[in-house]
Amino acid sequence: MVAVSDSLVWEIVKNNNSFMRKKNGRTSRSGSVRFSVEPGNLTSRSTYKYSGLANSKTIDISSTGDNRAALTLKTKKSATSGKSGKATIALNKSFRRTEKTITGQAIDNYYRPDLKSAALAKYTAVYRGNRAAKGVKKAVPIKRGRA
Repeated sequence: MVAVSDSLVWEIVKNNNSFMRKKNGRTSRSGSVRFSVEPGNLTSRSTYKYSGLANSKTIDISSTGDNRAALTLKTKKSATSGKSGKATIALNKSFRRTEKTITGQAIDNYYRPDLKSAALAKYTAVYRGNRAAKGVKKAVPIKRGRA
């Protein structure tokens, strides 16, 4: 593979890629909003900072099949290899220990310190969803209007 800078990759994929989801605004003043569902994008926003395609260092927190969480980081050889260019770490300890693992792997070793709050927010959402799926805690009821 040819080594290409992250900013050049972003300029190529920012307007068209298969992970793009565009939502139209409700009024003419609020334009369309662009989301992205690519792996490695913590907030699902289509921006350079959160892009899993354009950045050579990405963090991804996802739910596994057995209702646990996994932290995935891109490795050095990810530019030349596909699926084998990722390191996956199981997050199956208590909430505080897992928070320490995420901070240690992604932030403290200067991997992507700018994504600390987004990574912890994503883990919190995955953790809540897994607890509801396991039946440990009831799902949060949807707030409805007056009946």
